[in-house]
Amino acid sequence: QVQLVESGGGLVQAGGSLRLSCAASGRILSNNYMGWYRQAPGKQRELVAGISSGDSTNYADSVKGRFTISRDNAKNTVYLQMNSLKPEDTAVYHCNVQGHYYYRGELTAFNSWGQGTQVTVSS
Repeated sequence: QVQLVESGGGLVQAGGSLRLSCAASGRILSNNYMGWYRQAPGKQRELVAGISSGDSTNYADSVKGRFTISRDNAKNTVYLQMNSLKPEDTAVYHCNVQGHYYYRGELTAFNSWGQGTQVTVSS
C-alpha cells in the first residue's frame, strides 16, 4: 500500500502561517488526486482543499483566499500553505491521495490517508 507521511503542523497564533507537507512513498503515477482534510473535536471530517493531476484546485469556502494547495509530482508531495490562520482552523489535518501505483509489476489502485498532523491556532 502507498504510505503517506505528513509534517508541518504545530501551534501558532491567530494571523500566523503554517505549511503542511505530505509525501507519498512507492511508484505512484502522477495522474492522481491529492487533498487535505481536517477534523475538529466533535465535528465531521471535511475537505479543506484538493488538487488534480492537471493542477485544478478546489477549496472549502472557509479557507478560500487564505490557504493554497500545491503539488510536486517529482517528489510525490502535496503541500498546504495556510495563511491568516484563525482559531476555527484548529483541527487534525489529514492528507489523502488517490490514484494508481505499481505493486509487484501490476498497476494497482489505491486510496491512502496520512496519520494526521495537529494544527492549533490560539487567539
